[in-house]
Amino acid sequence: MEIRINKEIKDYRESIFFGLTLRQFFCSVIAVGAALGIYFGLKNVLGRETVSWLCIVCAAPFAAAGFFNYNGMTFEQFVVAVIRSEFIYSGLRLFKSENYLYNMLQEVEQNAEKPKQTGKKKGS
Repeated sequence: MEIRINKEIKDYRESIFFGLTLRQFFCSVIAVGAALGIYFGLKNVLGRETVSWLCIVCAAPFAAAGFFNYNGMTFEQFVVAVIRSEFIYSGLRLFKSENYLYNMLQEVEQNAEKPKQTGKKKGS
């Protein structure tokens, strides 16, 4: 008997049914339900081959959503991040660097060029 132990504890996923996580299982059920609904709804309207391709095309996004993982984000989190970065927060971003050392050097030079005033007043 072999027991698998993940090297990273965050990588652990509890399997519920057929080795799938709960999320994967529900997304698979939704994908099968979508395929069956499309098949039985359109089998008399379109040809069998067309309906079968339509079932695959419509069920694939639901199935992929259950297994999708990008940088620790689920499919929904990834879509929200893409929408935010590409549409909501998009726009012209101006990069302007500031060299603090150079600015400090300029201030020191300006202070050195100013004549030093003594406490004496002229004409007294």
